[in-house]
Parts: sequence; structure tokens; C-alpha cells
Amino acid sequence: MPKQWRWKVWGVVTLIAVSIYLLLPTFVSLPVEALPKWSRFVVPVKKINLGLDLQGGLHLVLGVGTEQALRDNLNRLSAHLKGDLKEEGLEGVDVSLRIEDNSIVVKAQSPEQLDKAKGRIDEVWTQFELLERGGTELVLQLSDAEKSFILQRTLDQSIETIRNRIDEFGVAEPSIQGQGMDRVVVQLPGVTDPKRAKDLIGRTAKLEFRIVDRSMNPDELQNRISEAETALGIRFDANIRLSDYTRQINEQLRAKLPSGRVIAFERKEEGVGKTRTLIPYLLEATATVTGDHLQDAFVQIDQQYNAPYVSISFNPEGGRLFKELTEAHVGEQLAIVLDEVVHSAPLIKEAIPQGSARIDLGTARDYNTLLAEAKDTSIVLRAGALPAPLEFLEERTVGPSLGRDSIQQGSFALLIGGILVVLFMVFYYRGSGMIADVALTLNVVFILAVLAALQATLTLPGIAGIVLTMGMAVDGNILIFERIREELRLGKTPGAAVDGGFAKALWTILDANITTLIAGIVLLQYGTGPVRGFAVTLIIGIFSSLFTAITVSRLFFDYNVQRRDVKELSI
Repeated sequence: MPKQWRWKVWGVVTLIAVSIYLLLPTFVSLPVEALPKWSRFVVPVKKINLGLDLQGGLHLVLGVGTEQALRDNLNRLSAHLKGDLKEEGLEGVDVSLRIEDNSIVVKAQSPEQLDKAKGRIDEVWTQFELLERGGTELVLQLSDAEKSFILQRTLDQSIETIRNRIDEFGVAEPSIQGQGMDRVVVQLPGVTDPKRAKDLIGRTAKLEFRIVDRSMNPDELQNRISEAETALGIRFDANIRLSDYTRQINEQLRAKLPSGRVIAFERKEEGVGKTRTLIPYLLEATATVTGDHLQDAFVQIDQQYNAPYVSISFNPEGGRLFKELTEAHVGEQLAIVLDEVVHSAPLIKEAIPQGSARIDLGTARDYNTLLAEAKDTSIVLRAGALPAPLEFLEERTVGPSLGRDSIQQGSFALLIGGILVVLFMVFYYRGSGMIADVALTLNVVFILAVLAALQATLTLPGIAGIVLTMGMAVDGNILIFERIREELRLGKTPGAAVDGGFAKALWTILDANITTLIAGIVLLQYGTGPVRGFAVTLIIGIFSSLFTAITVSRLFFDYNVQRRDVKELSI
């Protein structure tokens, strides 16, 4: 036998062995933990990931708070605009945000000063367009192009932040995609705790360090809050979210609070019945140090109280700003605010140069609850804050029993399809049909092995892709067999007929598979969810079927006509 033939045999045998090795964890439960450490580098551990429709899980549609994102960006831009005008020598110009219509009001002391301010805005601040103009007042709004840019950036940042959080949560092959300009679709296969997943995804994780203003005594502050509650007709209870309650109170008291100050609350649970109380704080509206300056966040245990807390460290810039903040406010309280809720407000006894701080979660709840909250808090802080709040618009939980039914039905379809194809090939092409059936079996093994190696996700449409690939793989063999039959009818020997049949069918097979491959790539690039699952197995199947039809089948024919020297082909 030619040496080239032997190398092909060893190559195919090696591929079969590697495929079986990769598929072991999927079909056999390996006791990895009980094995020696050195063997874990040898024993395969990667399984084929099952999609949401096969193993159950969570399907969410999230609405992105675009209005809040626009308002936050407008607030930030107004602060930068004010600083820029001040640097230009226009210190008497006041810049403020008008919440009613999301606009910026620029007030000058004279028309001449306003003209200078407008000239600077027209020159540098091109993201604004003029809405109104009075004698000493300009009203600006964001241009349509700037709004579109902010909304697209907010959506992209939201998707990236959600992905980072889910990666830390440990979900294999999540699907996270934008839908329009204000929605995100999330699919989490295998999630067994939907509530925790939703809490982790939905937390804004906006961390700020603000100085507490003690110009108003606690009784006066509480009286103002009570007046606001009476005017609004609300009370803080289980029927209202703390963030909504805080926002309404601040809007009601805007004219009665010192300029540049807002109210935030610390939530306490006390007593046997865990009575919930709120402790109000008057805080500076802007924060010098935020979660943007965070370098790391991790869980530690307070040895004195045996309570978990989140330890945070800042990057170099954050460490410098934190030192300057604490140095300038020794003797005052520093509120640590996460998602508009005060977690603690310790007294600054001296400047803190180390660039680190801690978030206490209290001691009133049981240890495991606190530990879980500390872990989730550290995850969302490390992954970064969401650029806008998220609203859960749709939630569907696919149970594992439904997933098992899908697997059974999909496997049954695969089995029936395979049996029918195998029987047809044996009935119509006899011995050559058996060669095609062996190649078909290896084709399915190779597809599953590649899925396991790439950690790709197998979905119900993916199983449909495998079934379709089986038909395509047999189609390639049929083209080859018919060409061989034509060569035999011309009176050629079996060896010459095999050579001619494979050579003449090759380009036809390639043309058919290349066109299908192009369609599969388009589906993978632009499809979503189930469509991508179908495209993945289709593309892998095309390459695998080409290999088995052209290489594996040829090896069997060459073995018969060269090694066994058969005089007649069973075809």
C-alpha cells in the first residue's frame, strides 16, 4: 500500500480518538475531584453546553432607562460647561439643569456677558443646540445626533456590563443582545435561581462617596421629610421602592433644601421582628470619588462581629482624590452611597492615604444572607455600574422538565432520521452504502466533538442543523457513487472507476457546500437566538461532511480495491 494512504489512515484514526476523548465528559460522568491534581490536566472536563430550550433557564427582556441616561449625561455636561465658561473668565454665568424638558439654562449678568458665553458654546460645545434666548438667558438642548450617540452608547455599555456580571455569575454560554435602542434580551441556560440572577443583573451599582451636610439638625430634616410625605400622600413601606421614594422626596423638597444638597437614606432593620426604619442624611449633590475610580472589590470578614463586608480599593487617581477628600473634611461624616442608598456614614478622623475603604452590610441578618449579598455586591462593583437603570419587561422561566422533553424529542428525531438514511443507503447502494453509513456516523461524532472543544451551545434548532447535515453528508456520497457507477458502465476497472468517480464529483460537492456555507455564515452573523444555534451546527457540519465524504469514504474504497484487490464493487 502507498505510504500516503497509511498516513491518511493514521490521521483519521487520530481524529476519531481525539473526538471520543473530547466527548467523554458529555456522555460519561468523570470523578474529576477524586483524581490526582496532575491528572486534571489530562482528563477532559469540557462538556457540550446545552441551550435554554434543552436544559431550562431564564429568558429576560430588559428595558434600558434612556430618559435617565439622557438626564445623567446632560447633568454631567452642564457641570463641564460651567467649568469651561469659568476658565474663560465668565465667572458670573450660572449653568443649571431644567429637569422638566431636559434642557440646560445659562444665565448671565448682562447681555454682553451672554453674547460671550454663546460665542464660546457655538465654538466648542457643538453637541448643544439653541432652544430659547432671552435678554440674559439661554436655554440649550442636546442635538438629535448627540442624543442618538448617547442612547447607542448607553445600550452598548449596558450589554457589556450585564455580560461582565453574568460571566462572574458563572453561566455558560449566555445570550445577551440588544433589541432596538432601548431593550436588551438576556438568555441564561441552566440558571436555577432566577431571583438572584435578576438582582445581580438589575442592580445599577452606582457607588459614590459624599460628605454629609450637618447644617440642618436631624429633627428639622425629619420634619421636612414628613411635610413632603403629607404633600405627596406617600409613606415608605413594602409597596414603594426606596429609590422611587427618595426621588419623590427630593423633588418635593428641592426649594426647601440648601443649594447643591440632596437627601439620601440609610436602611436599618432592628429588633426581633426586623422593623425597617430609614435614617435620613443631607448630602452634597455631587461626588468627587465614585465607582469609576474603583480598582477592585472583594469580600472580607469582620473578625470582631463575624460579619461579611465588601473591601474596595481605588486606582491611583481614585486614591489621590480619596485622600484629598478625607483630608479636607476631617471631623465630618463621609457617606458611602450605593445605588442612592447610604450603606454607612463613618466619621473621618484623619486623612486616609491608603486608597481603600469598606462597605458594611450590617449585622442584623443571618450570616449566609449577608455573605451572599457581599459576594453579589463585589461582583457588580467589579463589573462596573450600569449607565442607566434597567426595567424587567418580560420574564420566562423554562423548566428543566421541559428541557428534558426537548432533548428526548430532538434525540428521537435525530435517531429516526439517521435510521431512515442508513437503511436507504444500504438498500440502494449495498456495500458502498455501508461505507457511507460509517462515514455518516463519524460525521455526527466529529460535529459533537467540535461543539465540545469550542464550548459552543447545542440548541433544539442546532439538533435540526445536525439532522440536515446528515442528509447533506449522504448527498455528497450519492454524487460520488453515481459517478463511480457511470465509470463502471464505461467498462473501467474498480480502481479506475473509484479514481474517476471521486475526481469528477469533487467540484460538484464543493460548489453545493460552499453555497450552503455562505448562507450559514450570514445566519450566524445576523441571526439571533435559535437561528444562530442552527447556523453553528450547520457550518461545523459542512466541514465535517466534506471531510468524511471525500477523505473517509475514499479510504474505505482504496482499501477494497488496492488491499483486497476486489474485481467488482458492491454499488
